[in-house]
Amino acid sequence: MSLTVLIDYESGNLHSAQKAFERMAVDADAGDVVVTSDADVVARADRIVLPGDGAFPACAAALRGAGVFEALVDAVETRGKPFLGICVGMQLMASWGREYEDTAGLGWIDGEVVRITPCDPGLKVPHMGWNDLVIETAHPVFDGIAIGDHAYFVHSYQFDVANDAERLAHVDYAGDVTAVVGRDTMLGMQFHPEKSQDVGLRMIRNFLTWAP
Repeated sequence: MSLTVLIDYESGNLHSAQKAFERMAVDADAGDVVVTSDADVVARADRIVLPGDGAFPACAAALRGAGVFEALVDAVETRGKPFLGICVGMQLMASWGREYEDTAGLGWIDGEVVRITPCDPGLKVPHMGWNDLVIETAHPVFDGIAIGDHAYFVHSYQFDVANDAERLAHVDYAGDVTAVVGRDTMLGMQFHPEKSQDVGLRMIRNFLTWAP
């Protein structure tokens, strides 16, 4: 039986994400979904999800201070388990975060997390609400998703990706804002798929059935 783990490192309320992943796991016959802070459970996982809400430095410190950190790195870096970072969980995949202070990320996707700076000064930061996805690179996570489908965002900082091939989708907020990153068995979504209605649920299902 396949096991998908949502890592709990006290970075936010996981209830809505848990319910969305459980619903799609049943729909896709994709096994069990658990929320855990137990390193042994993370080590046994077939797929790993890292959510996150809040500031990059606090989330990075909480993740590194959690007992699951070594198990997460081993599972993704060494054993190539499929991984999905959501919101700040995606940003933590970066080399560096520049929010408040310079903070090292996991370094899985080269680039840095910087404040959103729309070209239109009338646009507010944080970037909050629905925005249309612009898919740049085909990927199984986009199966059934079309350019113009929209997702729900809440963030003030965005991932400035160094390698264009690793930015899979963006949105337009008076300038490009990274929406999805990925390479190898790793994926990250800046938006909240669990709050993005049918589009988000479809992408969760695609992740749960993805076999990289």
